Amino acid sequence: MRVPGLRLFCRFDMTTICEIPLPLYHHHEMKSVIVGTAGHIDHGKTALVKALTGIDADRLEEEKRRGITIDIGFANLELPMPSGEILRLGFVDVPGHERFVRNMLAGVGGIDLVLLVVAADESIMPQTREHFDICRLLSVRRGITVLTKSDAVDAETLGVVRAEVEDFLRGSFLGPPNPVVAVSSLTGAGMDDLKRELVRVANEVPARDSKAIARLPIDRVFTMKGFGTVVTGTLVSGSIRKEDELEVFPKGLRVRVRGIQVHGKSAEQAVAGQRTALNLAGATTEELSRGMMLAPVSIFQATARVDVELSLLPSAKPLQDRARVHFHSYTSETVASVGLYGRKQVGPGESAFAQLRLNAPALLLPGDRFIIRQFSPVITSGGGVVIEL
Repeated sequence: MRVPGLRLFCRFDMTTICEIPLPLYHHHEMKSVIVGTAGHIDHGKTALVKALTGIDADRLEEEKRRGITIDIGFANLELPMPSGEILRLGFVDVPGHERFVRNMLAGVGGIDLVLLVVAADESIMPQTREHFDICRLLSVRRGITVLTKSDAVDAETLGVVRAEVEDFLRGSFLGPPNPVVAVSSLTGAGMDDLKRELVRVANEVPARDSKAIARLPIDRVFTMKGFGTVVTGTLVSGSIRKEDELEVFPKGLRVRVRGIQVHGKSAEQAVAGQRTALNLAGATTEELSRGMMLAPVSIFQATARVDVELSLLPSAKPLQDRARVHFHSYTSETVASVGLYGRKQVGPGESAFAQLRLNAPALLLPGDRFIIRQFSPVITSGGGVVIEL
């Protein structure tokens, strides 16, 4: 799409002397927003992303064979906004199966808004609740509730499920007056309504801070023929340019950025809020893995102790002082022991200050959100925010 420029006219005969392309001084022609899916297994998250974008986010053979999303998938879509800007949506499609909630957590850390997907023929199920809890604990503030498979039920059933879902969400960031959009990925019904809602909600998303120091949590590592090592992630802050030197946390490896792709297209730089792939020199795929984080060299230090404020879900069991938990932040996951300040336990629905001692160091900063899951059985019990390192 060609953006009209600023024309300079001759004062005497009004002929055009030259045209200055607008992008030279207008840097806001594209807005990037990351959308995460959430919801129960088989409720149609991947089919919904495919119906919206034309991209099948299931990329593993096993996922195709079993018909479920095991790992995180990615897709993108561009939509026009009323302002004339182009809205670039990056979709992070996460698995709904309870066994893969840890993969879901790796995908949901960098999202700006969530599509909470509920199948009209099943209504609210256990992972609907767990994913919704996780979004609230991670302080996701915007989203759209989507009733999928609306073609599989009659109008009366659809009305009943819609009422159930609205009741479940009442008082939350997704509750009324936020709409519940009914769609069918099969027939395409409701897709235009959903795109309109995406534009409306994405318009309210504040831009991420591209002036801050860059941090890219790695969610995939692979080799591309002719390129070598590639990592992908959602750039949560700052910007990364070609030839930048970066440090891999917590390993301390140094790498150089040979090439950048943003939402599948080559770019000179990636800025906060974009799905980013980096071609790296200086590290093999064996040396890198999901959960590591890239940041500029010699600025940060990984830490194994963090002071936090944590909150337990109303459905959680009490959390004892010195309990061991699974700790998730962005794409990283480790075991942590909880040191409560001035108390022996935290009850369901309560909050407390604590120090978490991590088994493996991580790059964390004040303000970062995290999730804790019970050590055994492994279910989401709470989450919180890093206060101090």
